[in-house]
Amino acid sequence: MVLRPLLFVVLYQLVGYRKKVVLLTVTRSFPSDTSAQIKEKAKAFYWHLSTVFIESVKNLSFSADALRSRITYTNPALINELHAKGKNILLVGGHYGNWEWLITSLGIHFPSNVFGLGMPLSASFWQQKLTERRERFGLKVIHSKNYREHLLNEKNQPFILLLLADQSPGDSNKSYWMEFLNQPTAIPFGTEALANETDAAVVFLNLSLSSPGFYSLTFKLLTESPKSLTFGELTESYTKRLETAINSHPSLWMWSHKRWKREIPEDLNALRTIQENRFNQRYR
Repeated sequence: MVLRPLLFVVLYQLVGYRKKVVLLTVTRSFPSDTSAQIKEKAKAFYWHLSTVFIESVKNLSFSADALRSRITYTNPALINELHAKGKNILLVGGHYGNWEWLITSLGIHFPSNVFGLGMPLSASFWQQKLTERRERFGLKVIHSKNYREHLLNEKNQPFILLLLADQSPGDSNKSYWMEFLNQPTAIPFGTEALANETDAAVVFLNLSLSSPGFYSLTFKLLTESPKSLTFGELTESYTKRLETAINSHPSLWMWSHKRWKREIPEDLNALRTIQENRFNQRYR
């Protein structure tokens, strides 16, 4: 990639795209690292970010065969088996590796009732264009505010829904709080709530870099019976798996997200008790 070194220089040195955010989040996440190690991790992230930008542009025109060759699904039979059982399926992961290739490729492998949950861009023109390209192989992008009209519609069941559940949630008091990357973190609770609401199987997406420009995706079943799990168990399960992936290859995660911008509630134990009681009243 001839453009990658130039883009890296622009993002890291000239523009310094969210550089303060990146250095702060990396420092807090790896408290035992030296300043030199923090800097190396940040540089590695910007190198990967440069790659993702270029790969995402390529994705706009990739054919199905080209994309299939770039991201290999190691065990799609797991999803097909769950779908054949009539199970709704939540695929949960993070902004790790190349999530744009992941989003677009799902419709190639699983062409029936495949959705991606997301928030629209502020620029409606680019939102429309991006959505069109993401949907061109069969996946349908749905808004997080009206997902029920799609997912609770019988004609769309059983469904497969992709959730990238690693961004900062909107409300500290409605979040699930846990240790993540060595610090108290607000985790969106929507995946666990939706799994219980729709009795969906939950599968973690383990996306790894096979070689430059090529990724490997492995599905890991977390549960077929979300209602058999205790409050928070599912959220902790997928979050810890994402944490393991990040610790293994830090550069592949989106460190420029303002992930820790929510204030920690004064009494987390009291908040957890209230949340657990509400959860059990609704789903148990």
